[in-house]
Amino acid sequence: MRRIEGAVKVSGALMFTEDMELSGLLHAKLVLSYAASAEIASVRAEAARALPGVVAVVTGADLGLTEDHPDQPMAARRVFYSGQPVAAVLATSAAVAADAAGMVEVEYSPLPAALGVEAAVAEGAPRVLPEQTGDADEASIHGAASSEETQTPEPVGNITGWIAARRGDLAAGRAAAAATVRRSYFMPRVHHAYLEPHVVAARVERDGMVTIWSPTQGPSEVIPAVAKAVGVEPAQVRVIPMPVGGGFGGKWMQLEPVVAVLARHVGRPVRLQLTRNEEFLLGRPAPSSQVTLELGGTREGDLTLLQADVDYDNGATSGWHGGITAEMLVSTYRVPNFEVGGREVATNLAPVTAYRAPGAPQAYFALESALDELARELGLDPIELRLRSAARAGDPRGDGSPWPRIGLVECLEAARRHPAYTAPRAAGEGVGVAVGSWIGAYGPAAAACRMDGDGTLLLHLGSIDISGSDTGFAALAAEVFGISPDRVRIQHTDSTTSPEAPGAGGSATTYSVAPAVERAVLEARRQLLDAAGSLLEAAASDLELADGQVQVKGVPARAVSLKEVVEFSQKAGGPGPISAMGRVSLLDPGPMFCVHIARARVDEETGQVEVTRYAAIHDIGRALDRELVKDQIYGGVVQGLGRALGEELVYDDTGQLRTASFADYGLPTGDQVPPIDIELIEVPSEQGALGSRGIGEPPIVPGLAAVANAIADATGVRLTAAPFTPEAMLEALKARAPAPARI
Repeated sequence: MRRIEGAVKVSGALMFTEDMELSGLLHAKLVLSYAASAEIASVRAEAARALPGVVAVVTGADLGLTEDHPDQPMAARRVFYSGQPVAAVLATSAAVAADAAGMVEVEYSPLPAALGVEAAVAEGAPRVLPEQTGDADEASIHGAASSEETQTPEPVGNITGWIAARRGDLAAGRAAAAATVRRSYFMPRVHHAYLEPHVVAARVERDGMVTIWSPTQGPSEVIPAVAKAVGVEPAQVRVIPMPVGGGFGGKWMQLEPVVAVLARHVGRPVRLQLTRNEEFLLGRPAPSSQVTLELGGTREGDLTLLQADVDYDNGATSGWHGGITAEMLVSTYRVPNFEVGGREVATNLAPVTAYRAPGAPQAYFALESALDELARELGLDPIELRLRSAARAGDPRGDGSPWPRIGLVECLEAARRHPAYTAPRAAGEGVGVAVGSWIGAYGPAAAACRMDGDGTLLLHLGSIDISGSDTGFAALAAEVFGISPDRVRIQHTDSTTSPEAPGAGGSATTYSVAPAVERAVLEARRQLLDAAGSLLEAAASDLELADGQVQVKGVPARAVSLKEVVEFSQKAGGPGPISAMGRVSLLDPGPMFCVHIARARVDEETGQVEVTRYAAIHDIGRALDRELVKDQIYGGVVQGLGRALGEELVYDDTGQLRTASFADYGLPTGDQVPPIDIELIEVPSEQGALGSRGIGEPPIVPGLAAVANAIADATGVRLTAAPFTPEAMLEALKARAPAPARI
């Protein structure tokens, strides 16, 4: 079926936050710090205030802010990173606000800055955060913070958290290994590059209620943050989720508190929309990371040890990605002896946030690159090595809990047969394979369902539809109820009336909400058949739905239309409206696995890497809409290729971002996207509706390793730092040793 919101999107009829008209609306423009660490000596805004159309210039002092912390809506007395808001201009038009913001003069007194992990953990390093703050709640949103992070030392200095996971005896593992490999793998910060910049509107109502219009991925995250900033109870905050023009983890909650306090300050509705340059400076990116990994195995291919050190540069926040990375490193394969340690580090760069499968690409770039190299050392086929140690149902994860039914082995076996792996190589072409996974987030969910007088089934949901999930729910409801999908409608309201649902992240939406939809629809169907049974004088068990009517099985002449049944049910003295609520709270995640195959060749004169063919094999449990699943995989593959071939946020030695536009930031272009084969494997999950799993996160995970392994196969050069730019490739080619024999 077609995406149910597709027509309004492609025609431009869909109303985004930018399109809203609010009476008395003021436009906000932020003044951002250019200093990475400094005290605010003065803010001179007289010229800006005098500009016609300017209503107010607001600083942290004007808002009564006294705390100095990067999570404040606006800086009070000091700044913690370049790009932090220090003032806001409110004007009757966006153009006037922008002009006036350029007239605000801020004087800074520079303070020592810690730029990068090494500087932040060095003896005598300046303290970045004024106090330690935990981000466990944010980690849980995305579904995989490892319990092995418990029993670690207290945070100290700029180390805001420790990463720890261990089992077995590393010395015994090394003694049993016929070969070991050890390398460090670096991934830089990257930008989400969503089409729609951040844009938020807020209004304080006469009764004190604060209304927020936002393209948020998670209204439940916005409510407490706005309530705290404005000083009201959470029940006094209403969030109206707007269409999300791309999120990828970057639009949970950021601008909503500052827009709310500005609206309260001036007593008028306020809208703040970032420019693309501001998105790069202020929008929170994915963190940079370094994983140093040692991996060993026997001559037969049994893994004997895994030892890793993981460091994350989280900017001016405490961070939480490391637990996810550790969990992935030690759970994917059977490794009897492992030890993972690492640090979450705060620095004077922009705070980071989630970006599609946070922590997983970092883990699998290291793990799958090392496995490929170990296979060469042992003289084994890369897929055979993985199959020998691949985790299966019942095997322990890193936290000790057993894997449920998973599709890793099935994906590897499909990859072993795939033409992208088996076909002869063209001249200069290499083949690389890599595994990826995502444990999967989940949460309590509810869905309301009723049948309207025209025979239409209406679903009321609280989930956020970013990737077409509503279309999947409509398809599920139609199949379960027994009607055509075009007879199903989806309704969304706001945070005060919507049914419970997890935020749109961590691949939680379909896995969590679909079972609630299934239960609601089944109950509505039961009510319908009971009512129809009274009309037809037949037992409900003897009835069926067909062609938009309820009929006696085997006797299609004895039938009533859905409209007639609804009218009967709503009559005085009838059985009552056909209306149901489905509720569910799942016990465990529905893990997702995939295997990607990349073919690549390298121009040894220019260093240009060309990915010539790509295959993505995914276990999706059960596809509620196969084309939507393929769309998600295709998009994730391209994002993974972007991280492999050019995407990188580059900062200078003063903390200034030097890649703050699409002219400087290397997004993949159409000519870099190869033919992509997609194969769906269906290993049903144990709790998902009809056996479904999520699909949002996994497609981006294996790309870096798959391309790196293909490059190594083609050239003998092992790249361990992303992105694989022509400059980096040429440097590696010049320094390479003689290429090993291909396997």
